[in-house]
Amino acid sequence: MNKLCTEIGYQSVNKYGEQLCGDRVEVISQGDDNYVVVLADGLGSGVKANILSTLTSKIISTMIANGMSLLNCVETIAATLPICEERKVAYSTFTIVRTIENRIAQVVQYDNPDLILLRNGKSVDYEKTEVEMEGKKIYQSTIDLEENDFLVFTSDGALFAGMGRTMNFGWQREEIVAFLEKMVQPSFTADMVSELLLDECNKLYGGEPGDDTTICTVKIRPRKAVNVLFGPPSNPSAVPQMMEQFFAQEGKHIVCGGTTSSLAAEFLGKTVEIDLNYVDDDIPPIAHIKGVDLVTEGIVTMSRVLEYAENYSKESQIYADWNVKNDGASQIARLLFGEATDIWFFVGRAVNPAHQNPKLPISFHLKMHLIESLSEYLTKMGKRVKVSYF
Repeated sequence: MNKLCTEIGYQSVNKYGEQLCGDRVEVISQGDDNYVVVLADGLGSGVKANILSTLTSKIISTMIANGMSLLNCVETIAATLPICEERKVAYSTFTIVRTIENRIAQVVQYDNPDLILLRNGKSVDYEKTEVEMEGKKIYQSTIDLEENDFLVFTSDGALFAGMGRTMNFGWQREEIVAFLEKMVQPSFTADMVSELLLDECNKLYGGEPGDDTTICTVKIRPRKAVNVLFGPPSNPSAVPQMMEQFFAQEGKHIVCGGTTSSLAAEFLGKTVEIDLNYVDDDIPPIAHIKGVDLVTEGIVTMSRVLEYAENYSKESQIYADWNVKNDGASQIARLLFGEATDIWFFVGRAVNPAHQNPKLPISFHLKMHLIESLSEYLTKMGKRVKVSYF
């Protein structure tokens, strides 16, 4: 395994007035460093388009998952997809991106807008080979990937954005490229780029999209580890072992909880300095320990992080409060959701006596639930998560 990883993010909006999206994205993991992403765009909109795109993406991803070569998959789907007699276009178009060891991307495109490769903030041309299969023109590419490359591909709803409203002929590819070159920063996540571009498409549509629109982004980024220490161990004699393992890990270190902070500071031979500045009245202030990247309160702060994780999986990520606020929960969210690729939780099983107060609806089980639920959300975000209990 190399020091890079593949990050995938995609966002969609339905055609105005439609309950279902006519675009579909499927992601297949073939190990930590190999992924296949399929974006299918069904003809038209609504139920019919949804069924067509779902069938197309499912067929392709299922064949790949069962070991069929990419070329054979494309040949099979090209032979399967009929042509609409009225419009003379395929019932579903598609883009396939396969990453190999985070170093190579195999790209297959059929009638979707051309994939955009962003490197060092600029669009980079790449070779395309035309192949005719079952009367359909398929374009294949092999791209050598570099750190912080973005591969951005869309359904044709992105090209129609603004047509008849803010633009006469929609949003041309050159204009999309110019927008991405201006707005995208190397620090952006794949999700952020997809959300940013989709948000602009929706604005050009005046909030009433004239077509289903999907943006998918693949980013090649360096692996970054973040370690989280949460609660003291159930057996006090295990404190040295817990601290040694925690601080021996590469990457950034977050310590959560008052008692946990005191134990960490004692282990490091440092002191805990409390920051009395309340950035958020509902979140206890952070503290500082020399040698620790972030020190926060425990249950209340982590409960807010879990809320952010739940919202992150459902709603806009770019303009979320945690992206700009500096309370402990927001800082943890930025580290875990954006920066980290590998996350290791060191969780103590000790029961805090303060939490036994019947007036406080906080229990040992809540702490375990917080970590389990947060781990699930982080895994869905594509993070590699490990949890150790003490």
